[in-house]
This record gives sequence, structure tokens and C-alpha cells, in this order.
Amino acid sequence: MVFVRTTPPRPVEVTAVFPELAPLARPAIRLHPRPGSPSVRDSSVGGPLLWPAEEPWPHCEDSHLHGDSGFRQSPAEVRLDRRRLARLYKDPHGPELTTEEEAIKERNAEARRKRFDASPPWPAECPVPMLPVAQLYLRDVPLLRPPGQADLLQVLWCPYDHDPDWKPATAVFWRSAASVVDVLTTPPEPYEANYPGYVPEPCLLAPEAITEYPNSLDLSPEMRLAVGDWSRWQAAGVGVDSSYADYPQEFYDGNLADAPGWKVGGWPPWGRTDPYRRYCTVCDAQMAPLLTIASFEWDGGELRGWAPYEDQAAAYAASHRAGQSPAQPTKVEVGSTDNMQLYVCPTSPEHPHTDLIQ
Repeated sequence: MVFVRTTPPRPVEVTAVFPELAPLARPAIRLHPRPGSPSVRDSSVGGPLLWPAEEPWPHCEDSHLHGDSGFRQSPAEVRLDRRRLARLYKDPHGPELTTEEEAIKERNAEARRKRFDASPPWPAECPVPMLPVAQLYLRDVPLLRPPGQADLLQVLWCPYDHDPDWKPATAVFWRSAASVVDVLTTPPEPYEANYPGYVPEPCLLAPEAITEYPNSLDLSPEMRLAVGDWSRWQAAGVGVDSSYADYPQEFYDGNLADAPGWKVGGWPPWGRTDPYRRYCTVCDAQMAPLLTIASFEWDGGELRGWAPYEDQAAAYAASHRAGQSPAQPTKVEVGSTDNMQLYVCPTSPEHPHTDLIQ
């Protein structure tokens, strides 16, 4: 890894207030994606995959008849627009498009015209080539528990919403990096994306090991009452701001429980629903969190306190232009700026995975 990100210590040592939580501590690795130019040999979000040239590229075989957002851009056009916005952010008086960008726009428009002349623009092409979401090497993310001799996790998704939960369909692959001799250099890309937030921006990673505690929704009823008891916080003498006196549980959830952002392992970031246990369809084992795909690394409220030291100046800046938020380096958005959690079977990671929007 070429850069470092460091999560500030939590404002309160949670086990000093609630020793009962100590057995519930879980290791997690915050990935801290930041825009870059990863290679196939790097752990990355949205970067190129170490994919064997002789192995077929994964395609989504599902129907893509529903969920038409009206958005009509290819992944290449999405990335082009992002580069244009980033350039204009630095130089508002610069050219709207460079000569190269004009040429790319025209080529894409011509390809679309030919395609529309040949067939209706909807339904979308099927099968649809999947897009790389994440590539994680075991050397960088030792919390992974790959099967057999595998040391590489690759995650892809289809950039269309799918029934019934209106989220991208995901695919998970484990492989041994050493077994890949000839690498696929030009994988196919989908003709278009259902939404620009389904096209991850290439990012390098700065993995950081942390310890997490469960969201209050994951606690027992007794422990949830204790966390919400202001007198417990006062008795511990930890100096929590009195503005939380009516809702100390919010302080716990926002500052001391599960970390926001892209991460491996740890505790799930519940909120949209109550905890929803997932069970392996093969062996019925309760599935474990593998990867959290986050719309934002932190927000403008309590979660901003999770911003790494190295990003705090940007995190606390007064404003950011649209699409330029340092809290959204991957440009990914799932759900209503939610998280997508991938779960795997702890007995055998090769059993089918599952995913959930939270």
C-alpha cells in the first residue's frame, strides 16, 4: 500500500463503561479506498482484476426488464464525466470537454445510435458483463478466511437494479493469485449502467485493523437498556456531552459501535431494518459479514468523527462541490446512500454468498 489512513481513538473506551461488551468485540479492517490507479496486482475498489485469460468473464444472466431509471450512460461515459467534473472543480474556467473527451463522447453516441437503430434500447442486453467492485489480497487484508490455497477475493456486480430488493446482483470469487499466469487485459464491459453509483471509481486501499462493537440493535434487550441508561454513563465518569442525556444510545451507536465505510469483517451497520440473520442455503450455518460496500466513508454528523486523521481537514471543510466529497471516494451509491453487506458461510466460504442493503 502506498498511503496510510488512521482512525482516531474513540472518544470513550466503551468497555470501561460497559465491561459486559468486551466479549462482543470483533476485529474489522477498514479499507479506506482513495482514488488512484491500481493494477491487477493491487488490492483495490473498482480496479482491474487479476482474471485468468482462459476463464470466461462473469455475466449476469438475470432479466433486466424492470427498474429503468432513464439513465443512459456506459461505464466509460460515467468515468469521463467524473474526470470532467474533477477538472472543472480545480479550474472552473477551463474547457468543458477536452479534444480527447469530445472524441470519446462522439464515439459513444455513434455506437448508441447504431445499437438503437438495430434494436429497441430496452430491455437491456442480456447477459450483462459484470463490473469489478473489489479485489482484496490476503497479504493486505489478513482477516479474510479464503478456502483452500486461495489468497485473493474478487467481487463483481451487475450495474442494474434487480427484483425484489432493487440492488445490483453480486458475484464472489476466491482464487490463488499464483495460479493466474496469463491475465485478461480487456474484460468486457456492460453497454450501460442503471445508475452512475453502480460504476465504482478505481481506488487504491489503505487497510487498517480496528476493533468493533455491535450496533445497539444487535445487543440483548438487557444490554440495550443499559446502553440507553444515562446514569451508567454518568457513574463511569467518562465525560460524555450532556446533550446526549436523553439519548445516550445515539452516542454509543454513532461513536463507539461499528465503523462506517468500506470494511471487511466486523459488525453489520444496521439501521434501515432490525438485525436480519442470514443462513447458508447449503448447511444452514449463520452467515458472517464478509464485506461492507459503503456509499460514504463518513457523514456530516456524528459519523464524521470516524474520519481518519489524514482526512480530517477535508472532512470538516465547509462544503464540497457535487461529486467531489472526500467521504465518497469510490463514487458508489447503493440504496438510498446505504450500505451493501456481503455475507459468507463461516463453515465454507465456497458456499453461495448472500447480500443485503442496510
